[in-house]
Amino acid sequence: MEHFTSENIILLGSVLLIVGVLAGKTSFRIGLPLLLIFLIVGMAFGTDGLGIQFGDMHTAQFIGMVALCIILFSGGMGTRLSAIRPVIVPGILLSTIGVLLTALLTGAFIWWLSGMEWTNIHFAFIPSLLLAATMSSTDSASVFGILGSRKVGLKNHLRPMLELESGSNDPMAYMLTIILIEAITLNGKLSAASLILQLLLQFGVGGLAGFTMGKITIALISFYRKIGARNSAETSGGGQDTSMISILAIGGAFLTFALTDALHGNGYLAVYLCGIVIGNKHFGGSRAVGKFIDSLTWLAQIVVFLMLGLLVNPHEMVDVIPVSLLIGMFIIVFGRPVSVFLSLAPLRKITFRSRLFVSWVGLRGAVPIIFATYPVVAQVQGASQIFNIVFFVTLLSLLIQGTSVISCARRLKLTESDTCEVDDFGVELSEEIPTSLKTIVLEKEHLAKGNTLSGMRLPEGSLVMMIRRGNRYLVPNGSRKLYPGDKLLIISEDSD
Repeated sequence: MEHFTSENIILLGSVLLIVGVLAGKTSFRIGLPLLLIFLIVGMAFGTDGLGIQFGDMHTAQFIGMVALCIILFSGGMGTRLSAIRPVIVPGILLSTIGVLLTALLTGAFIWWLSGMEWTNIHFAFIPSLLLAATMSSTDSASVFGILGSRKVGLKNHLRPMLELESGSNDPMAYMLTIILIEAITLNGKLSAASLILQLLLQFGVGGLAGFTMGKITIALISFYRKIGARNSAETSGGGQDTSMISILAIGGAFLTFALTDALHGNGYLAVYLCGIVIGNKHFGGSRAVGKFIDSLTWLAQIVVFLMLGLLVNPHEMVDVIPVSLLIGMFIIVFGRPVSVFLSLAPLRKITFRSRLFVSWVGLRGAVPIIFATYPVVAQVQGASQIFNIVFFVTLLSLLIQGTSVISCARRLKLTESDTCEVDDFGVELSEEIPTSLKTIVLEKEHLAKGNTLSGMRLPEGSLVMMIRRGNRYLVPNGSRKLYPGDKLLIISEDSD
């Protein structure tokens, strides 16, 4: 299809979304990451599939930028300071030094490959670094998606560490990509002083703008709520307030990105920090706002993966499969692990098994592919090869690492079996009630002094609300027998 009409775009878009969602429902059974399914669906409808022609890199870059802003903002809102406080140092080390080391090691390997007679890539050193830089960060959408969809707890604060890294390392990869493109277009003129200056400017302005805009957005939300309180007789209720506050928060995120970019800071870092500031501030309707943004984030992830699937021409990747396999395996087996171990070397409290697991969760996804569109738009020589190699490496990462994240954690004995999701019970409390919900999965140790609730010791101020046994939901009482594997929903009083 060479020409799109508005009606055709709506038709194709709706079909892609529906097919992607239905196909994605099977992803858990077959062990594939959900977002990989959407990528494959996009490819199936693309040039080498059903024939949808989409090759506008400028449009793809814009859609990817918007989607990435939403994904990072949502990731920030879901990041609790209490959870990341113990892992701030390793998270920052991984998202800065780790990304830089990955780019340098992988770039050197690509440059070495380019010198081999049997390879069909011939990149100079800086273009080799550029190709590596686009793939140097872990993908926030993939990490959030896989860790969020698998209801398995991780020991040693690994989940917040990985989410902090994936949410905050995109800015470093973005800066490296842009700086290297500028160096290529300036005929290789790249000084260490200018590199350090740009990095400091991007991080400094991005960090300050993100924190400031987060505070401003909170003030705007508070102002909106005060207006609603003064004119309560004219408002249509809390539902409208929640919807408007959600839109206000998203507007604040996009404004943060635009203003930061105008000030030559890193907009992605600013959006992520803005999300953290807002997400850690409690206000009326904050839980509902979070759910709205979560839904919007899933839509953004689905759209960007479908679009990237449409964008690629699989037959063009055939020529780069051998070198892409070598580059992908180098990152997985050597580049990522070495950068992780070197970055975390000063932190002796992090166990060897934890370092191994962090090394394995180096998932690539939409972000590297989006970054790979920048050399194409800038008309860098060899940009089409860069894009195809990045796309293939992303597929390889999702297939190998994405399907084995949880099994790797279990083999390394880093999983916690006593947690499950509150969502399993479909229970939600009003935010005005000073209580919290948590769940536990019973093991033999919990029932050592008796197999009833009366024989269990619960913390003071706690009460079991419901029991889930398989697909059955049971009302608790003191005499009901409990068994290992039962899931308990517990309500607790919030302490001052």
